[in-house]
Amino acid sequence: MEEQNVTIFSPYAFSVGQKINIADGPRKGDWEVTGISARKVTLKCPISHREFEWDRFCYHVADRNQRWPGED
Repeated sequence: MEEQNVTIFSPYAFSVGQKINIADGPRKGDWEVTGISARKVTLKCPISHREFEWDRFCYHVADRNQRWPGED
């Protein structure tokens, strides 16, 4: 078999209390991780304090120091 250029994706290993920023998509913005299960992640908006439980969907892109919550 010939080698090909392949992009590998792996689900991100969240931790409770983690501050995250989702760069794109319908969940774009700043969130705090408040719960984790094998299939779900619960995120809390730092502005409205509303919580949402979603299927795990994020993939790690980069770590950096930045303002949180940020201004969009």
